[in-house]
Amino acid sequence: MSDLSWLPRESGAKDHFLWKDEHFSDKEPGVIFEKKPILDAAGNIIEGVYSAWITLNNPKQYNSYTTEMVKGVIAGFQKASADSSVVAAIFTAAGDKAFCTGGNTKEYAEYYSKRPNEYGLYMDLFNSMVDSILGCKKPTICRVNGMRVAGGQEIGMACDITVSSDLAIFGQAGPKHGSAPDGGSTDFLPWMLPMELAMWNCVSCEMWNAYKMKRLGLISKCLPVIKQGDKWLRNPAIITDDYIQDGEIVYGEFKSGEEGKKGREIIKKSSPNFQLLDKEINKILWTYTNLFPGCLIKSVEGIRLKKKFFWDQAKVINRHWLASNMSGEAFLGFNAFNTKKITGKDTIDFIEYRRRMANGDALDDAFMAAVLGKPIE
Repeated sequence: MSDLSWLPRESGAKDHFLWKDEHFSDKEPGVIFEKKPILDAAGNIIEGVYSAWITLNNPKQYNSYTTEMVKGVIAGFQKASADSSVVAAIFTAAGDKAFCTGGNTKEYAEYYSKRPNEYGLYMDLFNSMVDSILGCKKPTICRVNGMRVAGGQEIGMACDITVSSDLAIFGQAGPKHGSAPDGGSTDFLPWMLPMELAMWNCVSCEMWNAYKMKRLGLISKCLPVIKQGDKWLRNPAIITDDYIQDGEIVYGEFKSGEEGKKGREIIKKSSPNFQLLDKEINKILWTYTNLFPGCLIKSVEGIRLKKKFFWDQAKVINRHWLASNMSGEAFLGFNAFNTKKITGKDTIDFIEYRRRMANGDALDDAFMAAVLGKPIE
């Protein structure tokens, strides 16, 4: 016989999804999963092939992720990974203020602090969330529509590439608010930056703008989102040209003084327009669509392997430390941040903390009360 039609074969595609839609919701807080058609270079819809969009939907809390939202992200990336009609996964968020500011501080402060075992179980989910991004069998794109801070920065760096609004800011919050950026930053940054820049970015809690991130190679694209008439205005609060200050070449720093104030006022009065951001994402998706899928994901995995190597080394022991820390500095840091509307401060009294520590004081309730802010009369 000249063909193989006689062989017994099953037909149709099997369902390889671990979950249906029980972890997705368009109600806040939640995670939205949707498939969008691929567009060609002329903007025409291509039938039968899609991008998968995993959207953090908690804009009132700057898209910080709750426990249930973490499950939604895991389910979203697994669904994108197992769907053969999907070309790539887009990780983004609702609104125009934030991609993600990390774990939900209210939940951390009011439930997880002083419950180290519970937080350890939560960190198992968090680790699985990062694993789901790093293990997705499709290229992953982080679409940054605003702040990408703390755990938000970490899950963003787990993605393959980042396309960002030029109004976005990026950074860590751990040492300032009672934790360590062990959800990926301590693993990824030394791979992505020179060691001293990685060190400073990791521990200083200094916010870097999108232009600085692009200059240093931490994100792929930085696009303007303020449109005035038919012209696009780059972030007016950022220096986007080289200049010399104190003997150093400066680029991508925040403007200071009156110039910075004027720039921030323009931003405040503007409504971000993500047209160029999404045009760039569509361009990347069209590029991916016109590549062999198997060769594409093997190439992606070859690069990811380096990030995964460092992440896998430390994620379990970091989980144990982060859990135990919930009874000490994390309790203080997250509760200080969570009560800032009551006390007027979002951090503890670090000087008093260090004085009492130097004196050998026990970290008891009296110690904690002394360094936490007091309600404003």
